[in-house]
Amino acid sequence: MSAALLPTYADVLAARARIAAHATRTPVLRSRTLDALVGAELRFKCENLQRAGAFKFRGACNAVWSLDAATAAAGVVTHSSGNHGAALALAARTRGIPAHVVVPDNAVRAKLAAIEAYGARVHPCEPTLAARERNAERVRLETGATLVHPYTDPAVIAGQGTAALELVEDGGPLDVLVTPVGGGGLVSGSALAAHGLDPRIEVIGAEPTGADDAARSLEGGVRVQGLVPDTVCDGLRGLIGEVNFQLMRAERVRVLTVPDDETLHAMRLMMERLKLVVEPSSAIAFAAVLRYRDLFRGRRVGLVVSGGNIDLGALFPAA
Repeated sequence: MSAALLPTYADVLAARARIAAHATRTPVLRSRTLDALVGAELRFKCENLQRAGAFKFRGACNAVWSLDAATAAAGVVTHSSGNHGAALALAARTRGIPAHVVVPDNAVRAKLAAIEAYGARVHPCEPTLAARERNAERVRLETGATLVHPYTDPAVIAGQGTAALELVEDGGPLDVLVTPVGGGGLVSGSALAAHGLDPRIEVIGAEPTGADDAARSLEGGVRVQGLVPDTVCDGLRGLIGEVNFQLMRAERVRVLTVPDDETLHAMRLMMERLKLVVEPSSAIAFAAVLRYRDLFRGRRVGLVVSGGNIDLGALFPAA
């Protein structure tokens, strides 16, 4: 994608106005205990309390409501391991249009149930990116629906950035902003928003060591492809897109990697201290702050708590 077509800070502001009637302005929480543990001032933007349980609703909603009436009538299609699919299904329902979601057959059951509950038609496929993309294109051709990519769509990226706008506005000035990194939609949109408000804010992405394509790509200057992710963070198994890679480089995003066991430890701490239901893909931002705490000590740190859609059936199998 050429630089002229990349989303901008102005697109993030337009997205905020477009989705204001539909998205929840989620709270920003503080914890004196966690501040003391890290030695920093932490602000947690609780997108686990967003509609559909994740920040993904922001981008999906912006994409759906960006379509003209004739295009929207044919519906939307995407591929998703869960959160984006549920978000697009709900966003489509707010506009009364069809939604199709291609879902890998190893998706978390709770996320699949949410997609179905919001009224989307589910299209199962093999658990590979190639299969997801191939089936989404097939559905698009068969139905005439508009593809809303989980993280490379400019309208999705701009919508995701609205969470960072609110975090800075409600949480106060920041020195550094931390978000999870999967496909790169959240971190690139957040960087646009943060730097539009204050170019001095450092933007950091947190990525599983078993899915570290973003870190490798930024280090080598060439987008890594073909990596097979191996992580408990099911929402972070996508590889960054080309547009996301371009934005991350342009916005000087730094990526820190975190092993899964530390992410699960951070997840437990957040549940204990913040009383929040968070999924591993969300807890990794806090895990990065814990692992690299010398980098954050004495600073004002904003963290996007990206989602809370955990598989409760796995935790309470007899309930």
